Amino acid sequence: MLIDGKGDADMKWKALLIGAGIGAAAALFITEVTKQPSIKPEKALKIAKEAFKKKGPVDGSWIQMVPETILKNELSYSVYRGGISRRIDNVLEQYEFIVDKDTGVILDVNQIK
Repeated sequence: MLIDGKGDADMKWKALLIGAGIGAAAALFITEVTKQPSIKPEKALKIAKEAFKKKGPVDGSWIQMVPETILKNELSYSVYRGGISRRIDNVLEQYEFIVDKDTGVILDVNQIK
């Protein structure tokens, strides 16, 4: 039994501080979990090479290490630009590709003639 009521006020402050701490920790956790890290240029090149290898061997490849921003279908993307070369029936084929930096999706491929 409390006589002065001071203990009740202390409990309210403790509960408030504990609740605020739990809320802050939950917010930090959710923020970290929902962050989608962007891929590195080496990973973008690996994705493109694996896609091309499905149709035959790859002779050479390159990737720009610094992403660039492009506008495609009225949407802005941060992308890596790269290239692939290969021989099909002894004929050299060269391609340029762009890979979305955030998702790793190949957005475009063009054969260089």
